[in-house]
This record gives sequence, structure tokens and C-alpha cells, in this order.
Amino acid sequence: MYVTHLECPKCKTKFNHRELHQLCEKCNSPLLVRYDLKMIKEEFKKEYLKTRCCNLWRYRELLPIEKHSNVVSLGEVMTPILKLEKIGARLGLKNLYLKDEGLNPGGTFKSRGAAVGVSRAKELGVKSFAMPTNGNAGAAWAIYAAKADIKAHIVMPKDAPSITRNECAIAGANLTLVDGLISDAGKIVANAVKKYGFMDASTLKEPYRIEGKKTMGFEIAEQFNWQVPDVILYPTGGGVGLIGIYKALLELREIGFIGEKLPRLVAVQASNCAPIVKAFNENKRESEFWEDAQTIAYGITVPKAIGDFLVLDAIYETNGTAIAIDDKDTLHYQEILAKNEGLFICPEGAATLAATVALYKNGWIKKNEHIVLLNTGSGLKYPDTVKIEPPLLQVDEELNIE
Repeated sequence: MYVTHLECPKCKTKFNHRELHQLCEKCNSPLLVRYDLKMIKEEFKKEYLKTRCCNLWRYRELLPIEKHSNVVSLGEVMTPILKLEKIGARLGLKNLYLKDEGLNPGGTFKSRGAAVGVSRAKELGVKSFAMPTNGNAGAAWAIYAAKADIKAHIVMPKDAPSITRNECAIAGANLTLVDGLISDAGKIVANAVKKYGFMDASTLKEPYRIEGKKTMGFEIAEQFNWQVPDVILYPTGGGVGLIGIYKALLELREIGFIGEKLPRLVAVQASNCAPIVKAFNENKRESEFWEDAQTIAYGITVPKAIGDFLVLDAIYETNGTAIAIDDKDTLHYQEILAKNEGLFICPEGAATLAATVALYKNGWIKKNEHIVLLNTGSGLKYPDTVKIEPPLLQVDEELNIE
């Protein structure tokens, strides 16, 4: 393992990575994992990847697991990047791609954070953790915790998709629902952590979920033959994936795997919950709590992200942007993707296509640029977003095609 320490991105205080740490003790900021990148540059070569399994563990030099025996895996995969030929042609975009995270265990990108987060928790001797969730993160951490023999205590809003509640329950997690938002679930978890001494697995309150999520950035770079795309659009709630992709790109640049150019990063949010967009439009470094947040894209219903300053830094430093999408447009482009490309993706992922259309129309995205949309999960995790009533035939009736 090449980890050197944990570091606070605000005050630069360093912490021992072989001890369990949550937030910075001085400024309450999330902590980031730091590596000896000079040594990695000397000892890790691109050609080594040719003989490794096609999963996130292929990048082990840039991951924080010390012993392979501590790896908790459920069959994570290197997810495909699919060219959206028909939609791209209709829009006039020659290089429009979608990275489909719905093929991971549990059907979402949350498996990445859970795989590395739970593996590191096991390595550090954690026996139980608690976390608030809008659904998919809790489900992912619950199934990986079951494999690792770690007890999971999950709190989610009562309106979260029932499928994720069932995943948590059947995996043996202690599941609790709250009549409120993820921020309300977070308060309950904070009290439980203080009372019972659980590890707090809330978004960015442990340093290792981001290390799993950053592997999306590694894969994108490798899948484009180390020539990074021009734009990456990411559905943003807590923002761990966007932060992780940016961290991955900086690390790849430092070890010489990619050049100086970085993609412009785009945070895509819902119009009824867009604290990052509001902060970006006001040129601020942190967001404000978004009152009355609600959207069909549950995964991005986050009124205030603890790592908002890291999300905004990633956007500013890559000359990116932030954009809010109405629910009706999200559902429209979810259907467009299914009918034209055969892809049934989650609402959060569909919002990135709606954002692409808007940014192309206003000239921010150019015709020949290489664009990557991040679909964070399978549409099968959100069956209630599709409202279709097909005709019902009696057994003796014939199919009528008009």
C-alpha cells in the first residue's frame, strides 16, 4: 500500500491512516487519502493493467487497502462506456458517450464506495457502522457489510424506493425509516454514533468511500486510451463521485498516465434541490441548505452536502459548470434513452442527458467535443418512475396492430 496519511483539505492537518478517523478534529472537514505518488510513478506502469482483472481492484496501487485478504468484493466490474449513436446523431453531437454504472453489484455506482469503504473498515477492525441514505448507498453498504460480517445500521427517508429498503432488510441491516429527508436521517445517525460508538459511514464522514468512487475516473481515462474526454457530466447529491473523479484525474496526471488537460466537470442537480447550482451561480465556495427539497431523482435529493466546497472546487478548477434540471425533463430523457438506445437508466443518470442538451443549445458544449454522461444506476432500481398501462387482452382476443 502506498498511502502516506490522511489530510484535511482545509487546514492541511495530517492524520495517521492506520487509525480510524472521521472528520478533521480541527475544522470538521472531510479527510482525503494521500499517496506517495512519486513512488507510484516509479513502480506502477500502464502496461501492468493488461494482465489484471477488469474491476476496480486493478488500480490497487492507488487504493488504500493494505492486505488483499481484507478486500471485500461482490464481483465489481469495469463498467462499459457506450456511444449514444442515435441520440448523438439527433442532437448533432458526434462523440456522446454514457458510462453505465448500473452493471455493478446492487445495480449502482454505490458499490464502488462500499467495496473500498467496507474493505478498509474491516482492515481497521470496525464491527459496526451507521449511515443515513436516500436508498442506494445504504443498500450497497448493507450487502458489503453482510459479506464482511460488519453490522450495518441504516436510516433512510420513508419515501425512498422500496427496493432499496428491501435490500437493506434482507441483507440483515438494522433498517430505520424517518418521516423526513436525508438531512433528518443524518441527525438520527449522528446521535446513534455518539451514543453507541458506531463508525459514522455518512457521506464523506469516513475517508474511504471516495477512494472507491474515484475509480470511475481511472476507468474513464483508461477506456479513452489515456486521452481524457472534454466534458464529464455527473448527477450530484452528496457529490462524492464528482470529487472522486477529480481526485483520480489529479493523481493520474501526477504519475504521468494522462497529460495536463482535464475534462470540464459538470454537476447536474434537480431544480427542486440545487444547492450546488445556486452556489456556483453566485460564485460561492460553499452552498446553503436547500429548503423543501424534493425530486423524483432520490439519489440527488441532498439539501446540503458536507463536501460541497470540494465539489465546487472541482468545478471551478476544471472550468466546469453546474446546472439544474426539472423532473419532467429528467423523465422525458429517461424515456428517450430507453427508446433510442435500449438503456433503462436511473432518473439521476437521465438528468445528465437533459443537461447535455441544454448546455449544447446554449453553446457551452461544442459539436465535436467528447462528452461522457455518468449513469449512476439501473432504472430497475426505480420501477415507480415508469407509469405505463398496456392494453389487457382476453385469452381469445387477437393482437391489434394499427
